[in-house]
Amino acid sequence: MAKQPSSTQLLKAIVEGMQEKKAKNVVSLDFKKIDNAICRFFVICEGESSTQVDAIADSVRDFARKKTGASVWGSAGYENAEWIFLDYGDVIVHIFQPQIRQYYQLEELWADCPKKVYPNVE
Repeated sequence: MAKQPSSTQLLKAIVEGMQEKKAKNVVSLDFKKIDNAICRFFVICEGESSTQVDAIADSVRDFARKKTGASVWGSAGYENAEWIFLDYGDVIVHIFQPQIRQYYQLEELWADCPKKVYPNVE
């Protein structure tokens, strides 16, 4: 059985996959100090269209697999690509269109979590 990558290694590969497709407003939330958290990290970003959201999700899957050997455990949202969810166990990925991200405001639900903001890539 293959060794599982650390959640930090997986997080790095996921962010790189997002940046490869020019995702905007990439942030990670660290749940390490939250009791009974379902994962270690949330990674959240946005794409300007359903096409870009879909491309970001595919890039995340490719980078995670190539750089860490990790495969997605489950996914949802490919049908309309307004919000694609990818579950990697310790790392949960949310890829939004801007208006959907604004509506759900996931970052605000866990405002007490340490948050890291990643640079936009032009």
